Amino acid sequence: MLIISGRQANPAVLADEWGLNRVQREVVQRMAASGEEFVYPSPELLQFELKMRDHLVRSAIALYESGIAFSTFENSRANPVYWDRTELGGFRLRTGVPPSQGIINIFQEGRKYATECATAMVIILYHAVLQSIRREDFERMFADILLYDWRYDQDLDLRTTRTTTFLPGDILYFANPDHNPDKPQWQGENAVDLGRGMYYGHGAGIRDAESMIEFLNEQRRYGATRSAYLVPQATRPGFAYLFPYDNKRPQVRFEQQAMEMSSRITARIGSLFWEW
Repeated sequence: MLIISGRQANPAVLADEWGLNRVQREVVQRMAASGEEFVYPSPELLQFELKMRDHLVRSAIALYESGIAFSTFENSRANPVYWDRTELGGFRLRTGVPPSQGIINIFQEGRKYATECATAMVIILYHAVLQSIRREDFERMFADILLYDWRYDQDLDLRTTRTTTFLPGDILYFANPDHNPDKPQWQGENAVDLGRGMYYGHGAGIRDAESMIEFLNEQRRYGATRSAYLVPQATRPGFAYLFPYDNKRPQVRFEQQAMEMSSRITARIGSLFWEW
C-alpha cells in the first residue's frame, strides 16, 4: 500500500500527474500492490526517492557497460590517477581528488578497474547519489571514500530490510549455500533490481532471477544438494536522510540570518519590550 500525506495513493494517477518513466512507474505500482505500507509524509519525498531509484538502475547498467572487470580482492586494480590501491585490495580516494571525479572515472574508464561484487554495489550507490544531490554536498559528505567490500560512508545511511516486496533500485542478494569452497567469491551475488524481472550482478551480468540462480548453481561444490536462492531482503539507501540535499531543491543558507540574530538581544517583561 502506498500512502502519501495520510492518504492512499493511486499509482496510475501518480504516473500521469508526475510524468513518471518506466522504472518509476514500476516502483509505485509495486508499492501500491504490496501488503507492506510505504508511507511518505509529503509527495516531494517520494518524488526524490523515485528519482534516485531511477538513477540506481541507470548507474547499474552504466557500470555493466563501462568495461569494469570482475576479480577477487587479490587481483583488484584501479586507475592510480584517482585511487590508491590498499593492501587488502580496496581503493582509497587519492588526496586532492574530488570524490565526484573519482566515482565518475570508474564509469568513464572502467577497463582500468577490477573488483568484486559488493564493492561494485557501493560504487553504484555513490554514483546514483551523485546524480541525485547537489554536487557541493556530495564533495563534502563523501570526502574520504574507501571502496572495499561493503565498507561505505555513513551518509549513505544504508538499511537492509526483510521483505519480499522488491523495488527497482533495491540491492538484493542471491545466496549460494553449497558454493565451491575453492571459489568463495561465488558464495552469493549482490544484484541491483533493474525492474521487469531483470537484475545486474557484477560478475554475473544482467540476468533474470532464474538465470542468476542457474549461474550460481554452476559454482557449487561437487555433490551439492542445495540450490542458490534469492534472499527475502533488500538493501536501500536512506532516501529520507538524503532528501534535504536534493539537487532540485533550492539550497537554504542560514549563516547571514544567524549573524543578524546573534547581534540582537531582546527581553520582555509583561507589556514592556527591550532590544539592544
